[in-house]
Amino acid sequence: MTSSTPQQHRRAILTMVLATFMWSIAGVFTRHLDSAKSFEVTFWRSLFCAITLIVWFVYTRGATGAAAYVRASGRSGLISGLCWAVMFTCFMIALTLTSTANTLIVNALSPLFATILAWAVLKTPIATRTWLAIAAAFAGMVIMFASEAQASGAALFGMAVAFGVPVASAINIVTLKRTGAHVDLAPAVLLGALLSCAITLPLSLPFVASTKDVLLLAILGIFQLGIPCVMMVRASAHLTAPEVALLGLLEVLMGPLWSWLGAGETPGASTLIGGAIVLAALVANEIVPRRQAAPA
Repeated sequence: MTSSTPQQHRRAILTMVLATFMWSIAGVFTRHLDSAKSFEVTFWRSLFCAITLIVWFVYTRGATGAAAYVRASGRSGLISGLCWAVMFTCFMIALTLTSTANTLIVNALSPLFATILAWAVLKTPIATRTWLAIAAAFAGMVIMFASEAQASGAALFGMAVAFGVPVASAINIVTLKRTGAHVDLAPAVLLGALLSCAITLPLSLPFVASTKDVLLLAILGIFQLGIPCVMMVRASAHLTAPEVALLGLLEVLMGPLWSWLGAGETPGASTLIGGAIVLAALVANEIVPRRQAAPA
């Protein structure tokens, strides 16, 4: 986080909130697709995200500067991009198999997964409050999984696929920390989108998406993924990591709301109970250290 004025900080918060709002529309848009399924859904969304970022890089840096910007990520950027590709693919496939709420709540576990992996690989100590948060989040997920196992095998499988997001995110973070590399988010996301396209294209053929489907997925690729990525990069320069994490949790609240209002998808009681436990654990884990540090 760079030194920021109060006005810059407020603007960054508003930018991050808007980015979170844009992230949260994935579920409701996916519910209105006609015929596109799983891998094809991922392909079109990733393709339009890649196009958006390429256009933005060329516009801001010129063609030569954009190419140099992406190449500067190097081997670490490629590894990070591969992790992003896994996240993109697992997220969209999960949305086609289970509810928006289930998918987003599982995704929200990314910070805790990263903490556990850092403890296992980098021997990074874990605070007692974080162990408590991990235990509470695990209890919330057990409640959700137990209900889905009884209700729908496909939904249970969708939640399992969704776990690819926090796992890939944790591997991404820990790998970069272990190698001491710093990777700019935007080029890594572009590489992830391109890799996601390459991985899912053979699995998407023959295409069955309607014109309406492609239009909806274009909106997701541009306005739900590409543009919010740029917004997050700009906002994070003036926000702390806990602030970014807490504001990002708004997606978990807004995503199911839009799916309920726009597609009639009502979260089950177990999802609401288990999700509330998970969110409370995540929020407490971020807020407690900030309050402890306040007197200092």
